[in-house]
Amino acid sequence: MNLAPLPAQHAQRVLLHNEVHARPPEAMAAPLAISHIVMLADAAGRDASRAHLAALLRDHHLAPPDAHTTHLRADLGAFRIRWELHTEFVTWTFTVVPVGGIHAGEGRAPAAALEAVPRDWLALLPGECLCALHLWVAAGGGWSATPAQRGWLREESLVASAVAEGQGEVYTDFAIHADGFSRMLLVAGALSHQRLGRLVQQLLEIETYRMAALLGLPAAREAGAALASAECELAALAEAIRSSRRDAEPALLDRLTRLAGQVEGQYAATHSRFSASSAYFELVDRRIQDIAESRIAGLQTIGEFMERRLSPARSTCAWAARRQNALSERVSRMSSLLRTRVEIEQQQNNQALLVAMNRRGDLQLKLQSTVEGLSVAAITYYIVGLVSYLAKGAQKIGWPFSPESTAAVAIPLVAASVWWSLRRLHHRMFGEAH
Repeated sequence: MNLAPLPAQHAQRVLLHNEVHARPPEAMAAPLAISHIVMLADAAGRDASRAHLAALLRDHHLAPPDAHTTHLRADLGAFRIRWELHTEFVTWTFTVVPVGGIHAGEGRAPAAALEAVPRDWLALLPGECLCALHLWVAAGGGWSATPAQRGWLREESLVASAVAEGQGEVYTDFAIHADGFSRMLLVAGALSHQRLGRLVQQLLEIETYRMAALLGLPAAREAGAALASAECELAALAEAIRSSRRDAEPALLDRLTRLAGQVEGQYAATHSRFSASSAYFELVDRRIQDIAESRIAGLQTIGEFMERRLSPARSTCAWAARRQNALSERVSRMSSLLRTRVEIEQQQNNQALLVAMNRRGDLQLKLQSTVEGLSVAAITYYIVGLVSYLAKGAQKIGWPFSPESTAAVAIPLVAASVWWSLRRLHHRMFGEAH
């Protein structure tokens, strides 16, 4: 069948389409020993992780990942490896199928998957370890005694629940043991291979996202001390603004501007961390819902443990974020009030300056009126002098009056004309100005 050609494709269409298949769970069958390590890494650390994985794959004659690979699963014979690249961290999951099943002695945990991983290579994992977990998946039989009763989980902090609608059971103590790893046991029961694979991935993600979410707690505690200092400074500034004189306002505005810069700088430094922690807390809640747990008599469930133990940390991070926003808004309001006060005083100063300028203009006008008589006399003097010269010349051609008589008669006429002209010009200029 001939199909019509597709129109022009978006450059990211295939990538976006395949996002729903990113990091898919794999089908699993008990028994399994799984070791899960989360390494916190920046951009350079994530590139180094890819190179470190490539070195391991080359040692086993497998193709290394390309520059765009963010997820890889490989069977290396003695163990299977799952590598995932995230925004802030890299996860390494090693899986071994133990011969003869999962066995633990009194006070001793079962053999871990890491025992099959090359020690020299493992010691050089790039980044900083954020989470390390040994997870054992056992078949349904032979576990009538809990891991705490067998001595390799702590009885006082034991957490357990039936999961996947009662088809399996999970035991853990959320504690770091002597080897640096926390421990978890999953009794598979009647779980199918696909459901077991999803459940294992969800349990690993609960531990991963729990630790990632708690990265915001140290930042929230540090922010709390800085916010307390900034709030005290803001209160002192508010009191100083209330009681200050005009000459102190520039210094107060400078202090307030510096405080605003400090608050906004801290907000910018911690906002992304608090936002990420909030997102990780939501992922933990979602994964706990996904495992569909129910209570085992006498033991608290994973959901109950997280609710009791994570709620204070979550509230602290949320409170720090809200406190930052509230302080930023208060500083902004205080800055607006102080600037408004300064602007009003500037307007009053400008108005006083305009009044002074008008007063000076009036004084200049009065001074001009005072000297106006002198101006009339001076102009009259010069014009009468010209008339006198004109009369002397006209006398030779028959002018009947002497120059002195002509000048004497011209004085009042010229003075009146000059005065009238100056007054007219004065009224015309200042009348238009008003």
